[in-house]
Formats: sequence, C-alpha cells, structure tokens
Amino acid sequence: MVVLLTIHAVAAVLSPFIIDRFRSKGFWILAAPPAMTFAWALTQTPAALGSPLIETYPWIPTLNLTLTFRLDTLSWLLCLVVGGIGALVLAYCAGYFSDDEPGLGRFAGTLVAFAGAMLGLVTSDDALLLYLFWELTTVGSYLLVGHRPESRSSRIAATQALVVTSFGGLAMLIGIILLGEQAGTYRLSQLLGTTPLDSPITNTAIVLILIGALSKSAQVPFHFWLPGAMAAPTPVSAYLHAAAMVKAGIYLVARLAPSFADAPTWRPLVLTVGCATMIIGAYRSLRQHDLKLLLAFGTVSQLGFLIILVGSGYPNTALAGTTLLLAHALYKGALFLIVGAIDHSTGTRDLRRLSGLRHSMPGLFIATIISAASMAGLPPLLGFVGKEAAYDAYLHSPLPYGKIVLGVLVAGSALTLAYSWRFVWGAFRNNPELEKTPVHAPGPLLTGIPLILSAGSIALGIFCTYLEPILRRASDTPSHAADLHLALWHGITPALLLTLLTWAAGSVLILLSRHVYRFQNNVPQLLSARDAYWLCMRGLDRLSLETTGLLQRGSLPLSLSLILTVFIVVPGGTLLLTSQDWQRIHTDNAAAWPQAAIALVLCTAAIASVRSRRRLRAIFMAGTTGYGCAMMYLVYGAPDLALTQALAETFSIVVFVLVLRRLRTRFDITASTSLRIWRVVFGAIVGVIFTALALLMPALRVHRPASDGMAELAYPFGGGTNIVNIILVDIRAWDTMGEISVALAAATGIASLIFLREENMERIRPRKLSKTGKRLRQAQQAVPASQPGVQQSWLVSTAGFVTGERRSVLIEVVARLVFHSILLWSVYLLFAGHNAPGGGFAAGMVAGLALTVRYLAGGRDELRAAAPILPGALLGSGLFLSAGFGVVSMLFGGHVLQTWTFELHLPLIGEVHFVTSVLFDVGVYLVVIGLVLDMLRSLGSALDRQMEEDSLNGRITTCAPDFSPISSSFDRRQGGTDSMEGLSR
Repeated sequence: MVVLLTIHAVAAVLSPFIIDRFRSKGFWILAAPPAMTFAWALTQTPAALGSPLIETYPWIPTLNLTLTFRLDTLSWLLCLVVGGIGALVLAYCAGYFSDDEPGLGRFAGTLVAFAGAMLGLVTSDDALLLYLFWELTTVGSYLLVGHRPESRSSRIAATQALVVTSFGGLAMLIGIILLGEQAGTYRLSQLLGTTPLDSPITNTAIVLILIGALSKSAQVPFHFWLPGAMAAPTPVSAYLHAAAMVKAGIYLVARLAPSFADAPTWRPLVLTVGCATMIIGAYRSLRQHDLKLLLAFGTVSQLGFLIILVGSGYPNTALAGTTLLLAHALYKGALFLIVGAIDHSTGTRDLRRLSGLRHSMPGLFIATIISAASMAGLPPLLGFVGKEAAYDAYLHSPLPYGKIVLGVLVAGSALTLAYSWRFVWGAFRNNPELEKTPVHAPGPLLTGIPLILSAGSIALGIFCTYLEPILRRASDTPSHAADLHLALWHGITPALLLTLLTWAAGSVLILLSRHVYRFQNNVPQLLSARDAYWLCMRGLDRLSLETTGLLQRGSLPLSLSLILTVFIVVPGGTLLLTSQDWQRIHTDNAAAWPQAAIALVLCTAAIASVRSRRRLRAIFMAGTTGYGCAMMYLVYGAPDLALTQALAETFSIVVFVLVLRRLRTRFDITASTSLRIWRVVFGAIVGVIFTALALLMPALRVHRPASDGMAELAYPFGGGTNIVNIILVDIRAWDTMGEISVALAAATGIASLIFLREENMERIRPRKLSKTGKRLRQAQQAVPASQPGVQQSWLVSTAGFVTGERRSVLIEVVARLVFHSILLWSVYLLFAGHNAPGGGFAAGMVAGLALTVRYLAGGRDELRAAAPILPGALLGSGLFLSAGFGVVSMLFGGHVLQTWTFELHLPLIGEVHFVTSVLFDVGVYLVVIGLVLDMLRSLGSALDRQMEEDSLNGRITTCAPDFSPISSSFDRRQGGTDSMEGLSR
C-alpha cells in the first residue's frame, strides 16, 4: 500500500512535465497509478475476503504514531472504486481537454495526488493518519474546483467547499483525539468495539466525528457546497463528487457504525440528517435546468440515502448500503461523464437548449438510459438490487421509527425516478420548438468510458448473487446474522410492492412535472443553507474587521501593551493570589560577579536604547544587549549558543540599518509626559513579574526536565559531543524542521512586501541594463557627489552602480579577499558542529555575513556576482534536503529523521566518523543562506532600486539629510556621532 501511495506521489510530481511533453495524451500515462491500484486490489481479493492485510511503519514512536495501513473488505471495495473510476476518469481527460488548456499540468498533478490521498484514506488504520489524508482530499478538492482561477464562480465555489469541509475536518479531529485519548490508542481496528458508549466523552466525540463525516458527504445543512462545486471541470465532478471525495464521509460512517450505532447520539443524528438530505436533494433537483446541477442535487439526495443505510448499524441495512455505494459510483460517474461529453460537443448543458441528441449521440443515449435507470432503481440493474435490499431491510428493521424512515425512502426514491426521467428527457428529447442542436463528434473516449461504467451496472446487477458474499463482508455482516439476500427476483414480497408504489408515484410526478415545477416556483423559499453560510461569513468578516480595528491599529506600542497586559494579569495574578515558597530559589554565587558586570552593561545599553532620540543609536544599543546575552552564555559555558547569538545579532543590526534608510533619522516624539511615565511604570511591572517567574519556576518544578539524559545520550544516540547541535538535528529535529519552514515563509513574506512595487520578478535575475538603469547611471554621472542641495543615500551600497568618489577600492578588495576565507570558515563550522561549536545555523549565518560584506562594499552588482543564484532555489533546496533526509531514514527501516552513524576508512584521509544527520544540517545551512540572501536582495538591492527611482522621479523618500555622511547638508554640528560616515568609507 505504501508503494502505491509512493507511485501516486511521484506521478503527481512528474505530472506537469508529462503534460508539458505529451499534452493531453499524457493523461494516459497518469491513469497508470490508479489503474495499478485497481489491479492490485483485484490480486488481493483472497486476502480481503480472509484475514486483513496490515502494513505498519514506525513514524514518531515517542508520540506513539505509526503509519499503519489495513486492507479489509470495506477498504478493498473502496480501493476498487477509487482506483477503477480514477483510471477511467484520467483516461477520459485525454479526450476531454484540449492541448492548449491553461494549467493542465497542475490540474493533472492535483487529480493524481487526490487519487493517492483517497487510497491512503480508505486504507489507513490509524485515526490520525486517516485525518491527514482526509485533509489532503480537502486541499485537493479546493485546487481542482478552483482549476480556473480567472473565473470568479470557480474561486467562490472552491473557497466555499474548503471552508465547509475544513470546518467539519477540524471538528472531526477533536473527536478523534477525544476517542483516542480515552481508549489509549488511535488504531481504528483496536478502537472500535472497546469504547464505552454511555460515556459523555464518547458521545461528544461521536457528534464531532459525525460533523466531519456529514460535511464531507454533503449532508444537510452542509449540502450546499456540492452543487456549488459543479464549477469544476466535469471529470472532477465525476470523480470527486460522485465516486471519491463524497464517499469519504460514507466510508467513515460505514466504518464506525457497527461499533457506535448503539450510542444514544448516533442513530437519531444520522437518520434525521440522512432523511432530510434525501428529500431536499431530490426536491431541488426537479427544478434544475443545468444537467450538471440536476445531477449534483441528485447526488446530494443519493448520499442521504447511503447515510440512512450504512449509518443505521444493522446488518441488513449495511448490506444494502454497500450495494448502493457500488451502484452509485457506477451510474453517477457515468452520468457526470455523459454531461461532460454533451457540454464538450454542444457547448451547453442547459436542457432548455438541447434537442435531438439521441440521434446525433446514440452511444451516449444508450449509456444514459442504462445509468439513469440504475439511479431510478429499475431492473435488471445494480441500483434496483440495492433499492430492493434497502426496502427489505427497513421492512424488518428493529428500529421503533423504522417505518417512518421507510416512508422517507419510498418518497425519496419516487422523486429520484422523476429527476432521472427529467435528465434523460431533457438531454435527449426532440424539442419541436428548437432546431436540432449542432454537435461535433465527442470521440471514442467520451462515449466509450460512460458505456463501460453502464455495462458494469448491468453486469453486477445480473450477477448480484455472486457479489453478495463480498458485499456482506464489506458491511461487516456475517452470513448467519442476516436473512437478507441480494437477487433480482425474490417473488411477490412487500419490498416489491413498495417498489411498484415508488414507480407509480414517480410516474405521477413525471406526468405532472409542469405543475410540480410551477408549485416549486410559487412556494416562498425560506433561508437556505447557502444563504446562512454567506450570512455567517459576512458576520465573521465583520467581526474580524472590528476586532482588528480595535486591537491591531498598526501601533506597535498598543500591540505590545496588549501582550504584556495578558502577561501581567495571568502569571502576575497567579503570583499575587497564591502563596509561594521563595526560600526554594537557588542562585549560583560562583558566577555572580561576571553576571552582575554583564547585567550592568545590558541595563545601561537598554536604557540608552530607550532614551535615544536617533534611530541608529537605538539600534546599536539594542544590539549591545544582544551581545551581552552572548557573553552571558559564555559565562555559563555555552559557546555554541554564544556564537549563534552573536552572529544573529550582527545580521539583525545589518537588517535594521538597511531598513532605516527609508525612515527618518530621529524618532518622532508624540507621547505626552504622563504617557511616557506610565510606560516606564508598566515596563517596570513587567520586568519585576518576569524576573520573579524566572527565579521561581525552576524551583517549583514537580516533573523531571525534558532535558534530563540528553547529555548522556548525545554520543550514543546522536553520534556527537555537541549537545546543542544534536538536540537541533536529532533529538528535536522536528522542531528544527518547523523552524526552517517558518524561516522560508518569513523570507517569502519579506520579498513579497518589498517586491509589490516592482512590475515583475525578473528584476532580481541577471540581465542587461534597462532604460531606467541607463537613466540612473547618466543621472549619477551628471550630478557630483558633493553638489549642494542634492540628497543622496547615506549607505555606499544604496547605489546600484558604485562610481566616482563613492567607490572605495580598498573596501572592495578587502571584501573579496576575505570572502572565500569566511565561506571556508562557514563550511568548517558546518561539519565541525556535531562535536564543536558550530552547526548548520551558525555556519549559514557566517556565510550570510560574507555575502553581506560583499553587498556593503559594492552594492547589488557585487552581491549578484558573489551569489548568482536565486534565494528561492537555496531555500527550497535546503528544505527539500532536510525533509528528504527524514523520508530516507524511514524508507531504510528507521524512524523519521533518525540518525545513522558510519565509521568509514577513506584513502589518504583515514578514519572518518560520518553521521547522517549532517545532511539535515546541510539543509539548515542552505535555508539560512537563502534567508540572508533573500533579505539582502529584498531590503538591500530592491530598496536601492526603489530609492534610485524615487530620486530620479523627484520623490525624496530616503533618510533626512543629516543622516547622510556624503551629502553637503550633513549636520556636522551634531558631531557626527550617529552618522554612518566611518562605516561608509
């Protein structure tokens, strides 16, 4: 099963290249993974009918998470549906899409990935793993429904489906966690049947899980997203919204019902929602003119039918439910593909504009008759077998309200017969009021694949008796536990009489279709679920705006005050309202004097930073506090932390200096004296509380620290002696993975904010000078640097072309001389970090500072020469390498991100102690370099270009004149203490 999932993942990644090479014919290649799933499932038929096939792979053992897959009969049946329908739909796409369809590679990759996610969902035996695949199908549906982003309707439909199903998914996650923690396991095969049904926690979890399942399967009141999702291309509707995605909710209910149906909350909720969905969906389908929408509301109705059957928890109804599940996949998949062929050949799906198609499309007409008859429950098709079984099951149901549910089934089935006729008649009739609809040949694929699915409905209906043992096991029903059997003819039975009643009622609705349509239009429509959704979304948007306007006004003091106020109220209130044993506080007297000296420096620098009226001085003083923290680490014997802190602080100062070019030299003093005094008092209170907590919390520890034993395990577990680095790349490697992901997101966000002004992203790639660049060079050559009244940048590198007296050959030569030495030092830190101070982060910062020196010396051209690569390539490569290391570790039988140690003997080098986690560290190294390079190009080169363009256009947006060491307007009366003159020269 893991091999099949891997094949789907690889095919999804390669899809854009395959489509780019073979165009729409590439769908034939991409149909192979789901076809392999179908073929593999067929080979596993004996195992599926016997003992389940189980595959287990360790994932995160410390959290008791494993990749567990289990193939029993129900999973096997869904694998056949997902793989078989998926392969046919992908093959159908080869004839449906033109070669010039925009975004076809992305669409193909997403569709294949969705098929893989569905395969993982129906075979997962771990509830959390099932949830992971569940959300992958949600994301895949969003991307597929929104395939045409230029269409507003597609964007709205995709967002609507995402919001509704994500809401249900989050509710389901909470329910899964409640059940798993109560039972002590997340294995579905162990969880089912062992959970107490009378527990409030269990019933709460059941309701939450059902919200997820019912929202996924488009049940009332979540049903409105499914008709809206018909904005997707028709193959998507045929696969996701008929055979795959909506079946995820049905599958989950069928999986849980045998164990949880007797819970007090299960049957009332499931049956009420299912009955309402079946009637509302069928009723709404009778008023649709769009063939696709007609099928969409019909799908909603049939999904309600399925929920009623698989959710009741009884053997007979479960058997009928699995029968209809298979029948629905066949006939609804065929009907959606038929609609796609009609739309493709005629350019319309409006049944009011179609006429004469049964003569011009005889193959599709035959497929439509068969599939619609199966949907309506007519013999000898599989849909008829399933409906008869459903009637028989509820005729003998032990439920006290079983006859009410049976009446709903009869009424819903009569409506189903009516809208099935409406579909066939509307699409293929000869309308005397219209000319014959012009048609171009749909092609063999668009006709043949619906015929294949229709043939399946006939074959399985005729040979349903051979299908019964499989479906009985899929419904978890022993042969001796039920008296219901699948057959086309049981004799004259009450179920047959109900079928005749259904046909009669449906025929009356067909004959009175005009009156029914008029009645529907005359009945005032109450608040629909879709309207309620938009009402909630508008209210949520309004609430968000009001909350943001109140709490996030763009004022840094206000935002910081809110955070610190919560800090004062919660931890501070706890300190004041509870008695504390202050005698337990322990201090290290041996390090008291060095700490006191460093603390004095820190406090002095902090006060100077707060008191400074100049931005640059404040930044340098704030940087001094960072270097003071590094000294504090050294006092405690943590050179690795000290090195990292010093490097990060250095680059932070560089970033601040680059940003300050766009700000005024001095702070604007707008706060009143009383407000400033209050800020001092407020800050003092925060400082006192934080100090008290820092002293008290370690003394009040009641559990062993998480770090206990890390030092002893560093070498045997991580293969090194630098405990800090081993924590980062081995013991807490998941945390590091999250941190570098955040770093990548931060770099992307910074670049997006800066580059919004630019016309395109090509400006950061090496290219010839543009006309603007030529004008800038001419302007720089025409204006002397010492010309009075001309404002220039205060930083040498601000000019993209450093010329004239602004160019320092000495600085450039020195920068180039030390550049490679610094890079070599960074490589040394990278590979030495496992046993000495260093590691990927520190090494990456050193390499980044080397690039910073080149930029400060020569501007963006020098930076481009030093690093002729896009930051995104470094960021992506680093993250891919780190994540790939974790996957490779698992594939070789270890845990995710597990470290392997090798003792190698290399010629000329000798013995080498190689630890595989260095590959993870190399990924961190690349991400950090990419982050630094992205910031230099965003906050450095891009701002340079913007400032040059502003100066050329007469807009003065750089710092005030007295901030420039070169401008003649520099205020030398200030003594130059805060200028950048020394740095610039």
